[in-house]
Formats: sequence, C-alpha cells, structure tokens
Amino acid sequence: MPLTLAVARETADGEYRTALVPETAKKFAALGAKLRMEQSAGVQSHFLDPDYVGVDFVNGPSEAYAGAQVILRVTPPSTAEIAAMPEGAVLIGLLKPYEAKERLAALNARKITAFALELLPRVSRAQSMDALSSQGSCAGYQCGLIAAARCTKFFPMLTTAAGTIRPARVLVIGAGVAGLQAIATCKRLGAMVEAYDVRAAAREQIESLGAKFVDTGVSADGAGGYARELSAEEKAAQAEKLAKAVAMADVVITTAAIPGKRAPVIITNEMVGRMKYGAIIVDMAAESGGNCVLTQPGEHVIANDVNIHGPLNLPSRMPTHASELYAKNLYNFLSPWIKDGELAIDWSDEIVAGTLLCKDGATVHATVKQVMGDA
Repeated sequence: MPLTLAVARETADGEYRTALVPETAKKFAALGAKLRMEQSAGVQSHFLDPDYVGVDFVNGPSEAYAGAQVILRVTPPSTAEIAAMPEGAVLIGLLKPYEAKERLAALNARKITAFALELLPRVSRAQSMDALSSQGSCAGYQCGLIAAARCTKFFPMLTTAAGTIRPARVLVIGAGVAGLQAIATCKRLGAMVEAYDVRAAAREQIESLGAKFVDTGVSADGAGGYARELSAEEKAAQAEKLAKAVAMADVVITTAAIPGKRAPVIITNEMVGRMKYGAIIVDMAAESGGNCVLTQPGEHVIANDVNIHGPLNLPSRMPTHASELYAKNLYNFLSPWIKDGELAIDWSDEIVAGTLLCKDGATVHATVKQVMGDA
C-alpha cells in the first residue's frame, strides 16, 4: 500500500507557514508517496493549490488526515486535531516537546509516533534537517529589519547637503544562527555592529561578518566545547563590561535561548536605565520569557524612555521562504525512510532515536520525560 502523506492548514494564531511546498511535494511524489492536502493550506505562504502537482486536495483537516500514515506540520497540533489523526500515524514537526503535558497525553492516547525536530541531534548529517537553524535564520533577519524600521536613526552613514549623518550603533547579543543573521542583516543595512557571545569561539564568526566582538575578558568555554559555570566575580565583571556596550548602543538585539528552559535574563533594569533616550531593544527570545527583564511577549513597551519590542513567531513574517526552508528540512528528514513508496524507518538510526518523542502510547525521549516530570 503506497505511503499516504497528509498536510492540513496550520491553525495557530499568526501562523502563515506550511509544511509542504510545491517543490517538496514533487520530490515526495517521485518517491512513490501519495500526497493529500487540505484546500488552501499553502495560500498564506503564497502557494496556490494549482501550484502543487500530484496532490489530492480535500476539505478540512479530518479528510486530510483520514487514513494517512505520515502527517507533516509546522506547529504542534491541538488536542482536537490529534483526535482526528489515525491511530498509530507518524507525526513530524516542531512540536514544542517541553510544553503541554496534555498534548503528550493526547498523542499517546492515539498511539501517535511523534518526531519533534527541536530534538534533532547536533551531528553533521543532520544539518540539512535542522529546522531550528533554518527558522532561526529567518528570525534573525526579521530582527534586523524590525530594528531598522523602529530605530529613530538611519542605519547607514549618509553624506547629505545638510551634512554627514553618522550610522546607527547596533549591539547583537548571542551569536548563534539567528544572532549571526541579525549581524549580517544590520551590516548590510549599513549600521555599525558590535556583538557578544559567552563563547570565545564565536569571536571569529562575528568578526568574519564585519562586526566588532565585545570582549568582556571572561570566557565561559569549558571542557568538550561546553560552557562552564562562571564564578560570582567573573559574572560581575562580564555584566559590567556588557552593560557599557548596551549603554552605547542605539539598538540592542538579543537572541539567547535555551531549549526547554526560560530564556536567560541578560538585560537588567539597571542596564535599561543606562541606555540612550529613545534606544530600542528587539528581544528575539520573547516567546520563552525574554532576554530583557522588562520584555512583554508580543508587546511593544516603553520603560525608562527605552523601546522594548518582544516579537513572536518571527519566521512566520516571511512565510514563503520560511516554508520553503522548513519543507526542505522535513523532506531531508523523512525521505531516507521512504523505500519504494512505503515507509521503512530504521529505529536504530541516531537521528531517528534522537528526535523520537512518542511511540507505542508512551513518551520515550529521556530529556523530555525528565523536564516534564515523567522520568
């Protein structure tokens, strides 16, 4: 029996991405998969139904999911959507595994085999499947655009008949995928950019993009490439030097997040109090609490005459390219397990084992079980 792969329209507020784009639909069809999609599921990403070749369009998620062996999603399904899924189906997506015990219980009640792409192991073979990185690139780019749009200064230096305008000064905190994209975007727009990361190894990446590394004199690098715990004196020295960089910036973009935990608070009340009048903070970590103590998720607030912006779901602001990248991540994850049009998962594979969240009616990922109190 040919593999039936299903995609329904995303229902989360403000979500405009889709898990299947015309390019990946064509590739899945070439592998022998039968594709079923809810009508207009790609419209908000600017993909029309006629753009998809070889896809069977149906009305509503229930019809899309009926009899499907594999279901692809961007966001976690609601309990009602899970109830519409065939028992024993395979679900793949960004499932927010450290949130909502009720969702895990619903998945297990239906014996859904769930793969959460947030849990993807950090191995070289998995890079093409890394949805956090692909969507992080979109988020970092959007942070740069938001900062430029809300800044009260030009980003680039301008020479005009009225005189020379000095470029805006931007500080990016965190040099992961999103942070590096934010640096690159702000540099392209002409700003003077500085960046900071607790990892000394990030210095080379930051400087390769033309930004200046903020050296606090403290390195958190530890054995095996992991960060070590800093002493109280080191933390104080680090915070003071970072506070000086924050105070000099017109724009601060923060991107530090920890999977399964609250985002670390980096910008304190005192730091905000020392910032320039009218300066702006764009807090990419707003969804997990924020890197600024004053951030309100989804809101733009003013405190001590500083504008603090806490945007949510940044990749969804550019749904066409975000969907294309994400759909390719899904294809690269799933396609190795499609043989002659049928699903043949190698359960011993390290990528399969690392991303497996639920199977046979139980939550199986050890870290998720520990965080959720089910270990």
